[in-house]
Amino acid sequence: MKDYIINTPSDFNLKETLECGQCFHFNMIDENEYVLAAYGHMLHIRQDDKNLIFYDTDDRTYNELWREYFDIDRNYARIKEELLAKDDKLEEAISAMSGVRILNQEFFETLISFIISQNKQIPHIKKIVADISEKYGTYQGEVKGITMYTFPDVNALKAATVDDLKELKTGFRAPYIYDAVSRVYDKSISYDELAAMESQAGIQKMCEIKGVGNKVASCVSLFALGKRDSFPIKRIMEYLYFDKVDTSKEVIAEFARNQFGELGGYAQQYLFYYGKTVKMGVAESKKHKK
Repeated sequence: MKDYIINTPSDFNLKETLECGQCFHFNMIDENEYVLAAYGHMLHIRQDDKNLIFYDTDDRTYNELWREYFDIDRNYARIKEELLAKDDKLEEAISAMSGVRILNQEFFETLISFIISQNKQIPHIKKIVADISEKYGTYQGEVKGITMYTFPDVNALKAATVDDLKELKTGFRAPYIYDAVSRVYDKSISYDELAAMESQAGIQKMCEIKGVGNKVASCVSLFALGKRDSFPIKRIMEYLYFDKVDTSKEVIAEFARNQFGELGGYAQQYLFYYGKTVKMGVAESKKHKK
């Protein structure tokens, strides 16, 4: 199979997009070169100065899967302009993280991955996702020594008991994962129903799952349901917009809706990645020096 090559879209950086905390089923091969799995497919991808290279990918697979997954056709320059018109406090974050795009991810994998993410660092989340995929998913191949498996669908993961999940280092999250799998399996929680809901109603519905709170549900809403007004972050918002810590998530969510409207999801992703990699690190450093 030939490689599929496109001109690198403006406002797109592969590394920033994959490593900004929105997905966990990938591995870095080299600088700006990755292997990932999504929607039952494996992808080896690299970005150079001019091109985005989808290795061993045909025209149909690119157009039916990866084009949408990477949000290739969306005009991020216009989104940035509209966000900055709403709030110039975003300028530093957008400038620093200008290549971030929001991926359009598969619902079930995203739900389970963000349940796993609670109180976990990204390397640990990625390891658990990889281990679940190896045990219950399907082998896809190997790229430069990295073996990839698809994330299991709900029918495959339904075979896992709470103890099975604990053996995969999920800890206190094991019963949460088990409950989520059971609810998706019996269709009391379904992609079609959630996608048809307003974002806040869908978030509340997902919070019926054991152990799922507003943050996890909001992340799933944003990254897998296409609800671009969803706003999961809290800490950097307190740092930039509020004088006190422990501002309630309801107050922050209401502020974000009023401030950013339907573009809230984009604003939060710039702010989250910026806060995680730049601003909050500076703040923590200053705090520890006192």
